[in-house]
Amino acid sequence: MRRTWAVISAAVIILFGVAAYAAEAQSPHEQKELKDVKVPEAKLDEVIVTTTRTEKSIETAPGSFSVITRENLDSRNVKSLDQSLNLLPGVFNKTGKSFLETTSNISIRGVPDDKRVLFLLDGAPLNDGYTGGVNYSYYSLDDVERIEVVRGPFSSLYGGSAMSGVVQVITRMPEKQEFMFKSGYGSGWVRGTAPDDLRTISLSYGNKFFDKLSVYGSYGYRATNGYPTDLNIQSTAPPSNVIGWTPTTNNQGNARFLIGDKGDNRWWDDHITLKTEYAFTKTTKLSLSFHRGRYEYNYDEPHTYLKNAATGQPVYNYGSVAQGTYLGAMGGSEQNIYSAGLETEIAKVKTKLSLSLNDRVKNWYSTVCRGTTTGCTTAQVATLSGGPGYLSESPMQVFNADLQFAVPLFEKHLLTFGGAYRHGSADITETFLTSYKDEDTKTIEKYKAEGKDHTYSAFAEAEIAILNNLTAYIGGRYDLWETFDGYIVDRNPATGLPKAGYPKYYGSRDASSFSPKLSFVYKPFSATTLRTSAGKAFRSPSVYDLYRTWVSSTGTTWAANPNLKPETVKSWDVGIEQGLWQGAKIKAGYFENYMEDLIYRKTVTSTLREFVNAGKAESKGVELEVEQKFGKWLTLFSNYTYTDAKVKENEANPNSVGKRLTQVPQHMFNAGATAVHGPVSGSLTGRYVSKRYANDTNNDIANNVFTSYDPYFVADAKVSYQVTRHSALSLSVDNILDKQYFGYYPAPGRTWFAELKIKL
Repeated sequence: MRRTWAVISAAVIILFGVAAYAAEAQSPHEQKELKDVKVPEAKLDEVIVTTTRTEKSIETAPGSFSVITRENLDSRNVKSLDQSLNLLPGVFNKTGKSFLETTSNISIRGVPDDKRVLFLLDGAPLNDGYTGGVNYSYYSLDDVERIEVVRGPFSSLYGGSAMSGVVQVITRMPEKQEFMFKSGYGSGWVRGTAPDDLRTISLSYGNKFFDKLSVYGSYGYRATNGYPTDLNIQSTAPPSNVIGWTPTTNNQGNARFLIGDKGDNRWWDDHITLKTEYAFTKTTKLSLSFHRGRYEYNYDEPHTYLKNAATGQPVYNYGSVAQGTYLGAMGGSEQNIYSAGLETEIAKVKTKLSLSLNDRVKNWYSTVCRGTTTGCTTAQVATLSGGPGYLSESPMQVFNADLQFAVPLFEKHLLTFGGAYRHGSADITETFLTSYKDEDTKTIEKYKAEGKDHTYSAFAEAEIAILNNLTAYIGGRYDLWETFDGYIVDRNPATGLPKAGYPKYYGSRDASSFSPKLSFVYKPFSATTLRTSAGKAFRSPSVYDLYRTWVSSTGTTWAANPNLKPETVKSWDVGIEQGLWQGAKIKAGYFENYMEDLIYRKTVTSTLREFVNAGKAESKGVELEVEQKFGKWLTLFSNYTYTDAKVKENEANPNSVGKRLTQVPQHMFNAGATAVHGPVSGSLTGRYVSKRYANDTNNDIANNVFTSYDPYFVADAKVSYQVTRHSALSLSVDNILDKQYFGYYPAPGRTWFAELKIKL
């Protein structure tokens, strides 16, 4: 940690020095010209950065992309970063219990899981150093100016994780003094069916001083008393003298019995953002930022549905079903992101240096002991009144450095090139607790694993104007990845001594990847744009894939594999954007992805499943979009995505060949309208998602049961009223039709949320 801070401190000093030099490098005459001449700036909603790493007009930018503006976010009751993407074509948001879920993820174009999508915050990578995924609970949407989503392989510019696309969040920096306060309250339409008593408060301040120094700060807090999300489902029926249970099935259709739930899933989170930017000249600026996000969750008293038929007294255990089955986990996390950046232009060469440290200082959960099936001793069994458990802690860090140059060539062409360095580390420790409710009652260590990796990269992309209406983008990136310092120890829960064969140490191992990409943009007519691209991308295995072994509540060992190699994908797409009459446009696209060396769980024995590079898969699909704007007062939109994503080869599980990839819906349809009339504005949106599967063999065919992934259609609405120039009220109703379905957990039913907004 000290070494990391030393590097950052030195880098910040260098940034100030380079910035000062760049400012001095301009002659007094040049400085006077820059001071006297007002250069028109492109509006943010007219350009996109993520497709090429440089600002490009959305009319001529390559690839398939979408831009979510601040106005789009304000028109909906969006609760988290991942939910902001759920109306886009080709993008699927797997979430089961709204913002209460810590394992939700985004997938793009049939390439499953968000660890295969690169997320950026103002250019700083957000994918963590443990699983490679993203937890969306750390980020406040009030800070967001726009979100850029580009679909397709982008390892040629961004390296690992950008297998199916890149999502970049660009945060706000006001150009003048601005103060904003928001507070809201909402609940389930019927209590106990959605997050109840949701309270939110946020405030922000921004300003620009002397046309040079910009500052922005914000704070947000959110809490809810939750609703029952974890049901208690058992395979053994209660005895005849017990009533209140309900017959159900598991997600494969086998008979089960619903006997209760683990209590209301409570939650709180808060966020702090601090940003500053200093413009030495029109072309040289230095920026510093800090983002902190925290959350905690737990469950209140569990609910049993069982009663003694004779006495009416509640029943919490029978036969082999113990009280511990009613007890849920609790957990929390804290993440700090520090970043620094310098942008300058010397002799027409635009240079950008970015540094960031993603430091997840806390990441924990505690759960109960229920005997040997949970990795505890036979005697370690928790009850409603308390008892033993264990604490899992997994702090992690990722440091990124990125240097980029953009050089114009012969007026019409542009060469972008640079290099990057990434260092990630994570360590996982499980420790027994005397009381599962108190993380300070640690006893002996149960398990520990740790590992590190780093990547060295070089990239280049040439933008070549072949004709006035035809542009080619040719690029590639070389990444050298190395993992090292791997360590695993599993201990006897009774003695704390290492089990046979432990500890295990793993030395250094490396792999390299070259990721090329070719794109074309052709405008045969002013209202017609044709785009096509082809490329290759990869994802290196994470510390979790390589070194994290754990035992589930059913006694199954889920083993890591230190010998995993990177996953790869080869992709191509083609699309057309056509303007029609005034305010109307349509888009159509086709894509194909060919995935290899996918990391799967191989069933070694009935109680052992291990990660292996075993899979080949394909996803092919079509995306269609229609939009009609009637001036500034009404916008209508709809989009449809068809995805055929199947396993082509899988030695880990041959029965999965020919089956659909997990968590990839075949059909998605979104539609909506936004309207503004005087002080009143509103939106109405609807989303349809078809059936998904959680198992490679697609045998989880049952619907409307706990742990199933059901098809659903959900409609949401929001109405806002501008009370005064500086204040507004809004009312949102989500899941208007009160659709009841499962996304593993019971999804929230109809909810309402009212909010006051003051902006000065």
